[in-house]
Amino acid sequence: MEVSHKVVLHFPPTATGQPVVYRLSREYGLVFNILRASITPQEEGLMVLELSGEEADYRRATDYLQEMGIQIQPLVHDLRKDEDRCTDCGACVGVCPTQALVLERPSMRVVFDPEECVVCGECVPCCPVGAMELQF
Repeated sequence: MEVSHKVVLHFPPTATGQPVVYRLSREYGLVFNILRASITPQEEGLMVLELSGEEADYRRATDYLQEMGIQIQPLVHDLRKDEDRCTDCGACVGVCPTQALVLERPSMRVVFDPEECVVCGECVPCCPVGAMELQF
């Protein structure tokens, strides 16, 4: 049966230099569409992919990813910033891997750009007032 999944891949430093997407295509027969990526060799990385192919191949591919130490997060939710709760402390800015959260100058307000967000969720636990929320 043909399946299609949108996923966020969290790469450990040991896997960022590996041909992971190539292997997903070549060895597991998956068709991929890279929706967003932020990967630096020998550092952590994030990639948002849409993967399509046979269900059995997709399962084998996810086993391979887990063996590589790559965490797989289904992209079935969205992230929202509650402007009323946000105190513009900037705690989220430092953990955002794609700069979807930035400090606007000179106002020093935290600005959220959902187009840059890969929904990794790193900002949620670091927000002291709970202004960043995952929505399902």
